[in-house]
Amino acid sequence: MTELNKNLNSLSLEGPPSSCRVVVAMSGGVDSSVVAALLKEEGYDVIGITLQLYDHGEAVGRKGACCAGQDIHDARRVAERLGIPHYVLDYEARFADSVMDDFVSSYLSGETPVPCIMCNQKIKFKDMLDTARDLGADAMATGHYISSALGDDGWELRRAKDPERDQSYFLFTTTKDQLGLLRFPLGNLKKSRVREIASEYGLSVAEKSDSQDICFVPTGRYTQVIERLRPGAAEPGEIVHLDGRVLGTHEGIINFTVGQRRGIGVALGEPIYVVELDAENSKVIVGPREALRTRMVELRDVNWLGSGDISSIGEDGLSIYARVRSTQPPQPATLKYRDGRALVELHDGEDGVSPGQACVIYEDGEGQSRILGGGWIKKAIAESVINCQQDLEDDAARQAKKVSVN
Repeated sequence: MTELNKNLNSLSLEGPPSSCRVVVAMSGGVDSSVVAALLKEEGYDVIGITLQLYDHGEAVGRKGACCAGQDIHDARRVAERLGIPHYVLDYEARFADSVMDDFVSSYLSGETPVPCIMCNQKIKFKDMLDTARDLGADAMATGHYISSALGDDGWELRRAKDPERDQSYFLFTTTKDQLGLLRFPLGNLKKSRVREIASEYGLSVAEKSDSQDICFVPTGRYTQVIERLRPGAAEPGEIVHLDGRVLGTHEGIINFTVGQRRGIGVALGEPIYVVELDAENSKVIVGPREALRTRMVELRDVNWLGSGDISSIGEDGLSIYARVRSTQPPQPATLKYRDGRALVELHDGEDGVSPGQACVIYEDGEGQSRILGGGWIKKAIAESVINCQQDLEDDAARQAKKVSVN
């Protein structure tokens, strides 16, 4: 161990904990509350910050939502219990502009957005980090189930030890620069142990349920939010089969998602699914289940956390593991970089992949594997298209071989 490493504390900062100021992002839940308690116990100079993101008055008392009014009260009570300063920051305007507006625009363009990732990217790990720096913090700690560690190339982001709690899918936009200030003390703990710790500290949130809803979608119906924020934006159009048949009409593509089977509004006597949303022409494209199978995705706005530059990967590709849904484990894939485009080929394929979702890239599929980055899905390329392209390439190769022989 080097002399420098000997001087590092539990957060990999130089000096004793008492000399280090740590801002804890306190959501009012059990996870971030335990982080604050653990760091306070170690002797760090802890400051708690809670964000007010969405309609404080409407959210008071509503359970199951992140950043609701009750959460703010819970965070304040925990801070009082621990004896640490606590501040509530009103970020409603920033949240509306950076997250809610983008969410609506994404849906209207036929995508399936993930607002929690956008919130982490544009609010929590941007504006909140800036506030932490303004407060003279040496680090900002959160209650996310993910871990980071110093590697040969600097700070690396890694999956949580407990795969059932791993939140890496929602944090792929974290940059290398941000990792230098961020810390994730729960990365090696199970949720059950975190609740035990909360009870040991006498925290009132020890048995509090996890947040599940999107904070600005209180009813779970996205269409209501879109219609409220952009009245009249939904345009009617046609429901069209992949074979070109017009099967009916719809009141707006915001009422549909790729992979949807029920509530399409037409009947063929056989199961049909939404396979594509053509926002430009207000068309809902439907077809059989096999048409949902995606083999390749093209990414935009890639955040690369791996070694070197992503452009050095080239067409030969890099063997990786990829995740296109938070509820699915990483699957074997190949990352290619061609003509300025990042392409991920999913070896096993995936059903119902939609533009606007995230594709997170991992070094491998086991344990606390390193997150190499990820991007937003710009285009999902169906398995049938890949197979057709392969058939054409094989035919061309056979024809070329015949010509060479003759």
